[in-house]
Amino acid sequence: MNVLIVYAHPEPESFNGALKDLAVAALTEEGHLVQVSDLYAMKFKAAADRDDFLMPVNPDFFKYQLEQGHASRTNTFSPDIKEEQEKLLWADFVIFQFPLWWYSVPAILKGWFDRVFASGFVYGFKIFPRSLLFHIIRLLIMMSITN
Repeated sequence: MNVLIVYAHPEPESFNGALKDLAVAALTEEGHLVQVSDLYAMKFKAAADRDDFLMPVNPDFFKYQLEQGHASRTNTFSPDIKEEQEKLLWADFVIFQFPLWWYSVPAILKGWFDRVFASGFVYGFKIFPRSLLFHIIRLLIMMSITN
């Protein structure tokens, strides 16, 4: 099985880092292929903006969801978004590893959701090759209250 771990913690030596490392080791030992998107190490840009699109529909008036749909149809997302979307298409199973801060995910992970789970890719125009519900059922969300 192809497993993607989306890891969002700024400290590699944290409890969350240990959980991520344990998951990689255990899954690899069982023969699974594992990729890790370490958002802090990648310096993943959390803010959604015009730079997310190589060929905007309307350069004079920015509407993010419209631009996402167009980029999904024309394959013109910025390289960092495209890379993460390709990982999702590769994955059979996705693990989100993050601390729970202020009853929510860290901002960098929220930005990943906003930018990568794009209109026309994960929802809307049904470009995603399998139903979204199928993938959501196969998601494992690992949360830790500790830092």
